[in-house]
Amino acid sequence: MITDDILYLGVNDREIDLFEGQYVVPNGISYNSYVILDDKIAVMDTVDERKKEDYLANLEKALGGKSPDYLVVSHVEPDHASSIDAFLQEYPDTQLVGNAKTFQMLALYFDRSFDNALIVKEGDTLSLGKHELHFIMTPMVHWPEVMFTYDSFSKVLFSADAFGKFGALDSEEDWTCEARRYYFNIVGKFGMPVQTVLKKAMALDIQIICPLHGPVLKENLSYYLDKYQIWSSYEPESEGVFIAYASLHGNTAGAAKQLGELLNAKGCPKVAIADLARDDMAEALEDAFRYGKIVLAASSYNGGVMPFMEDFLHHLKGKNYQKRTVALIENGSWAPSANKTMREILSQMKDIQILENCVTIKGAVKEEDIKGLEALAEALMQ
Repeated sequence: MITDDILYLGVNDREIDLFEGQYVVPNGISYNSYVILDDKIAVMDTVDERKKEDYLANLEKALGGKSPDYLVVSHVEPDHASSIDAFLQEYPDTQLVGNAKTFQMLALYFDRSFDNALIVKEGDTLSLGKHELHFIMTPMVHWPEVMFTYDSFSKVLFSADAFGKFGALDSEEDWTCEARRYYFNIVGKFGMPVQTVLKKAMALDIQIICPLHGPVLKENLSYYLDKYQIWSSYEPESEGVFIAYASLHGNTAGAAKQLGELLNAKGCPKVAIADLARDDMAEALEDAFRYGKIVLAASSYNGGVMPFMEDFLHHLKGKNYQKRTVALIENGSWAPSANKTMREILSQMKDIQILENCVTIKGAVKEEDIKGLEALAEALMQ
């Protein structure tokens, strides 16, 4: 129960292994839906069809024999909208509420007409009785049809994918870590649209945030809004250095770890290290955005750079990576090429400062290489 007359209908998915076919979710995911019980009844979104039977059972119980008047569709992505057809089979008289793009995109997923539609735009309202729904267009957070709904009676913001996180609701885990990983991997590219939406949200009296994934947020809402402000502006969130390495025979890995030890010895607030060949790419991307300084350490490969590093850099570029200080370490026995390739990819990103203290290792790490790592650690601590 969210309030006396707003109920939670969502479900946990513990069977899913990869969210969106690419993100590891060891604690599953929740698909959230809500119902507002008033003179008119409005259901806020559906869930992934993977869990439609559980969802429809929750809905039937919440309705207590009544039928919904409206189904508000805030986001057409299948993890929220693929049960719409099953919903309408059960409640065929329900009027779908969405914006013009909502219905254009629903046609891409369903071979049926949506004649009983209420098309809304920015600033439109819908009265359910004492509850009044206000519709806020939020394009590219993170699809073009996305919209928020604000209930001015209960002061509840139904925020679509914003403020969501990985993890089923029955998992005990820190909100910030999995919300950060969720944000940067799924919404990260669209910082400017998120900033626009935050300005709209700041003008509302919000007491509760109901996202489409993760827990309902009822306390200390300024904390979550502040996190989104930092993330969407691409500013560093934490002091520290993130070291990401891709090593061919272990020598580059050794150099990366040795640099980490040097930074720790110099009092670096936090040193995070990722093996790009073995660790979760989404976690590595999260840490790259979290810290203001990043070290890329990679073996040269086929006249370029190790594929895992190249893939990581393209992930960063695709998520609009910017405003960071970057240091480079390369290894190459006869023709070091990793730094050149990494520089070329980094040059396509905005506001990236590459430190001059780049380190080139040829083969195993030797005494002169340790001196170079020491100088690099010193530069990173400035």
